[in-house]
Amino acid sequence: MKQTIFEIIENVPLTSSVFKMLLKGDTDDITAPGQFVNIKLDGLFLRRPISVCDCENGILTLVYKVVGKGTEKMCGMKAGEKLDILTGLGNGYDLEKSGDTPLLLGGGVGVPPLYMLAKELIKKGKKVSVILGFNTKEEIFYQEEFKALGAQVDVTTVDGSYGTRGFVTDAMKDKEYSYFYTCGPEPMLKAIYSASRTSGQFSFEERMGCGFGACMGCSCHTVTGYKRICKDGPVLEKEEILWEK
Repeated sequence: MKQTIFEIIENVPLTSSVFKMLLKGDTDDITAPGQFVNIKLDGLFLRRPISVCDCENGILTLVYKVVGKGTEKMCGMKAGEKLDILTGLGNGYDLEKSGDTPLLLGGGVGVPPLYMLAKELIKKGKKVSVILGFNTKEEIFYQEEFKALGAQVDVTTVDGSYGTRGFVTDAMKDKEYSYFYTCGPEPMLKAIYSASRTSGQFSFEERMGCGFGACMGCSCHTVTGYKRICKDGPVLEKEEILWEK
């Protein structure tokens, strides 16, 4: 973990509620797709955890949804402003288990961390398929960015306004894949767990206090005992997950 001051280069809307922020700073401690950063914001006691969308040549890309006071403050920030950020947090995705044809499934703001993952897998020569799930056509973002990497991309919308009507599991059922990676809301993760035919890795979205394992506020039950989503996760393997009833 490293505390660094980043400078905002760009902060632009992708949809009515989703924004992309580019920042310049020391990204050396970001070593794996699926890690997150923790951002200090003036007037707020707790830092805000945001998944890393991309990280290259000292440029950090964050894609976030405005859902509360922290992200509302972030979306109003301008180029040139600075942010105090903790980097290198969390246990990211393990690329070595992907096989040759990995499948990536993202729902809503679970989409961003899959971008860096897809980029790294494609660099390794993997044939990557991506399924992105949204409620409506108006909420879709990053479809073209995944295509530009060379991934095969399918999109689902709950209301059928674009792509396949339904959920990511509806587009998943006819796919052939060697392994899967996913991130999104818990109901989606549970559905993928039940529908999947291979092993895979799940990245969990969880409220956090400290963000580095000291407060135990984001603990979850696994087959080997309690794990902290911020430190032992946010990525957990399929075989270790115990769903709370």
